[in-house]
Amino acid sequence: QVQLVESGGGLVQPGGSLRLSCAASGSIFSINVMGWYRQAPGKERELVAAITSGGSTNYADSVKGRFTISRDNAKNTVYLQMNSLKPEDTAVYYCNALPPLRVYWGQGTQVTVSS
Repeated sequence: QVQLVESGGGLVQPGGSLRLSCAASGSIFSINVMGWYRQAPGKERELVAAITSGGSTNYADSVKGRFTISRDNAKNTVYLQMNSLKPEDTAVYYCNALPPLRVYWGQGTQVTVSS
């Protein structure tokens, strides 16, 4: 059973950057589409970026041009490079398959964008 552990969050000023990592305890090679999701206080969880096993990517309009998702199947890791961060990016960020599987939800990593 694959377990996903997110890391790399923190407090950053508006305009700053963070790189999130999602490490899988098992192989993610068989998971065709991986995604990064986020949940802000009082809001529903939303998909912000997705990547196929072949490297095709898709982004929510709110992060397009600022976030970049990538995956390293050999390292069983998915990344989310976040640039030009805005206060509205503040949320807990999770990785999961797309569509998400309940057993894959981890603790997430907190991203706070504030001056």
